[in-house]
Amino acid sequence: MRAHWLLLALVPLPASAQDFTGATYVCDRDVRVPATYVNGPDQSLVVINVDGHQITLVDEPAGSGARYGWPSDGSIYVWWTKGDAATLYWKTPEAETLLLTCKAE
Repeated sequence: MRAHWLLLALVPLPASAQDFTGATYVCDRDVRVPATYVNGPDQSLVVINVDGHQITLVDEPAGSGARYGWPSDGSIYVWWTKGDAATLYWKTPEAETLLLTCKAE
């Protein structure tokens, strides 16, 4: 939990402009992924919980749907949603590996 608030401090949003929404996704192998979306006027982010780890990702350009990652030249998670479907990827400089395919409850 502490890391979550630290990461939110790195992506400041005025409290009055924030919009919070939540969803739980049912994924492959009956994995459940809770997600909290924080939408602001200039930036949005998502906090997901996967395998007991809390991961905060910021919005990235997407051709379709909403894509979240962490700005980095290294390896990162990518959470991509479109409608009630979501996918979780592990992205390295060489490739993207699909980890989970999900659907909102």
